[in-house]
Amino acid sequence: MSELTRVEASMPPTFRIHLRPGRERAVELRHPWVFSGAVDEIEALEEAVPGDVGDVYSAKGEFLARGTVHPESQIVCRILTWNDRRIDADFFAERIDRALSARASVIDHQRTTAARLINAEGDGLPGLIVDRYQQSLVVQTLSAGMLRARPLWLEILVDRLGPTGVLERGDHSRREEVDAPEEEVIYGLVSRDPVVIKENGLSFRVDLFGGQKTGFYLDQRDNRALLREHASGARVLNLFGYTGAFSVYAGSARAESVTHVESSGPACALAEENWELNNLPPSRLEVVETDAFGFLRQNEERYDRIILDPPPLARNRGSVQAALRAYKDLHLWAFLRSEPGTEILTFSCSQHVTPDLFQKVVFGAALDVGASVQWLSRLGPGVDHPVHLNHPQGEYLKGFRLRVLEPGQERKRPSTDEEGEA
Repeated sequence: MSELTRVEASMPPTFRIHLRPGRERAVELRHPWVFSGAVDEIEALEEAVPGDVGDVYSAKGEFLARGTVHPESQIVCRILTWNDRRIDADFFAERIDRALSARASVIDHQRTTAARLINAEGDGLPGLIVDRYQQSLVVQTLSAGMLRARPLWLEILVDRLGPTGVLERGDHSRREEVDAPEEEVIYGLVSRDPVVIKENGLSFRVDLFGGQKTGFYLDQRDNRALLREHASGARVLNLFGYTGAFSVYAGSARAESVTHVESSGPACALAEENWELNNLPPSRLEVVETDAFGFLRQNEERYDRIILDPPPLARNRGSVQAALRAYKDLHLWAFLRSEPGTEILTFSCSQHVTPDLFQKVVFGAALDVGASVQWLSRLGPGVDHPVHLNHPQGEYLKGFRLRVLEPGQERKRPSTDEEGEA
């Protein structure tokens, strides 16, 4: 980066946010979001536009923080710093360098070539996600502020990492503040053909343009490795299997059989390709293209290892109750399909379902079918997906490792309403 760019590139404050009396506490406790309900007034210069930098002041006029401002959003400000410092190239270089340094032990270029490099609030850069896949970067800008700051952070990423290309992927389920294309190559070249990555020595084809999230569920790397440690000789059921990452890990552990259940035809095809890519025996994999809930109800086979990794079932607060009924239904049937000693890796990636709620749902399902279940450990994302202590909303992925001591017995089928909610 040239010295001229370093001096001139900055985002000066053009907004002033004045909080209501008594609403400063969250900011003082370093929570990175300012909600609209805490705001008394927003002052803007004539040239101010959504996504510009603004300063947050207490009701007494005291400076509290600086961040990007989104006047029409529920989250009015995403705080970048609690100090009176410039939001410029040096600021982004400092945050990005810190994040990259923390991932130095994750990417070894031989066994693991894909990881999350920047995890938004977890790395002090609210609204910015950066994932690496071999020599390509895939980014998500989840706020207008990070979209406006693109010239600053993009140049630093290119300078530090030297990627062949950078792809921006839209995430319109989370981004309320900015209208951007679903996908855009913002630097270099990114092939539309799937890229082959390495993860813990295993190979996977990843569709960077059309795959879920940024192409692959990088946050489950450690949990897949955990399955590999305990899948030897097991009959494995992988529900919501997507492109087969958990299935391949089980196969690499010499599982007796792997039943891969996924409703997407293209994802099923890619799962079979990933199995073949790792030279695993075709006879040990069964790919079933169907709904996971229906499969559990209709299939009466028993399994030694079960993975429950559904997509977000609660995308907003209004859908939490329906999601809890679906989670309960899922676990109820999983306990019915278990053997004594079956281990279940179960997950929720719904931000609005707390770990406590998720635990209660699992307990309720075991109680309903009379299953005796041990809770072995909590599960979560890998170290490249840090959650800041001041931002508990960042803990979206939560899970449990369970062991079934006594399987459940079918007392009654779930009601029609529960099936419909699933």
